[in-house]
Amino acid sequence: MTYVIAQPCVDVMDKACIDECPVDCIYEGERSLYIHPDECVDCGACEPVCPVEAIYYEDDVPEQWADFYKANVEFFDDLGSPGGASKVGKIDRDHPLIAKLPPQAE
Repeated sequence: MTYVIAQPCVDVMDKACIDECPVDCIYEGERSLYIHPDECVDCGACEPVCPVEAIYYEDDVPEQWADFYKANVEFFDDLGSPGGASKVGKIDRDHPLIAKLPPQAE
């Protein structure tokens, strides 16, 4: 089980969650943040600090954003498990689901 970042984060990326994460498992893409499903320890520290309420426990993702679970997992398919977002830095791509979204109004 893991936490998932959904559509409210797209084009916002406040990053308060990154500061709260004790295991450095929240990675930055071009337009959204992603939680690594194997590195997340399910502590939940990220969820309450998200100002746009984009972070959900995987079983609690609202139906309209259900595909974001798959997007969060697949984002790491070719990246693997680097063992920490800070040493990787910004990743110059997004999952296709997120990349094809129109710009999100702030």
